[in-house]
Amino acid sequence: MVTGANGFIGKNLTTRIREQSGYDVLTFDRLQDHSTLLELLANADAVVHLAGENRPTDVQAFAEVNTDLTDRLCQSLITLRKSIPVLFASSVQAKLDNPYGRSKLAAEKIMLSLYGENDNPVAIYRLPGVFGKWCKPNYNSVVATFCHNKARDLPVQINDPNTKLSLVYVDDLVNAMLIQIASGWAGVLLPQIEPEYSITIGDLSKQIDAFKNSRSTLLTERVGSGFIRALYATYASYLPVSKFSYILPAYGDIRGKFVEMIKTPDSGQFSFFTAHPGVSRGGHYHHTKTEKFLVVKGHAKFGFRNMLNNEVHYLETHCDLP
Repeated sequence: MVTGANGFIGKNLTTRIREQSGYDVLTFDRLQDHSTLLELLANADAVVHLAGENRPTDVQAFAEVNTDLTDRLCQSLITLRKSIPVLFASSVQAKLDNPYGRSKLAAEKIMLSLYGENDNPVAIYRLPGVFGKWCKPNYNSVVATFCHNKARDLPVQINDPNTKLSLVYVDDLVNAMLIQIASGWAGVLLPQIEPEYSITIGDLSKQIDAFKNSRSTLLTERVGSGFIRALYATYASYLPVSKFSYILPAYGDIRGKFVEMIKTPDSGQFSFFTAHPGVSRGGHYHHTKTEKFLVVKGHAKFGFRNMLNNEVHYLETHCDLP
């Protein structure tokens, strides 16, 4: 059972659970009456409690949702005498003396009482900022706001570019939770999600600008692994449909066209060219460069000339795809 199933983390988690064989997912969100909690919990083998209030119009909602709902959930488990595992999404702000932090700390104490009274295995995740697809912009995630606004050419507000952010990627969080559910445990755990990334707000803004500008410069960022990969996937998820495609510059003459597609900082570039029947292209060489050619349509004859003795080798290749 997942509470807060329609929230940012909830959407990512329930989508992943439904991809797994052997699992069904029960969902609870803010639109459902609390009276359904008991029925849902009666059919659950594990609970992931994600429901929470982040930015209410009335601070009283912090206690009503973050604390009171947690208490209602735990009391329901005690009533049912179900000692099933519970994963609880808390916040690093539980260490801070503000309404949100106090409500999360109170909820953590209720979770500890659940273990003590009903012997439920409990995992409490004190999360820093979580980023990824499906997060609501202009709400509680600067990453979501920056990605959404910059993808739409809207301004962003930066008060102090040197402010540091601690972030975890939603896919890493979901993976960790699924592994925790599958492994089983006893007692109380305080798991740390790894990796945890650190970046300043100013550098975050510049990196997202680089993603955006790569469509005109054609210079791709290093999106193969780690934080940059996760951030780029997040940025791409906020692109409006109207910006799914973009124009590449093409250079042509009587021989055909040449089009650059992607440039990399240190691993060359990708391009394609066309050549009309009977046309020769190239006719030059490089001292320190390797080129690979792939014929995607038609028939081509490649000539390789030794610059010392003028010996020439020919290679013909073709593509029969329609």
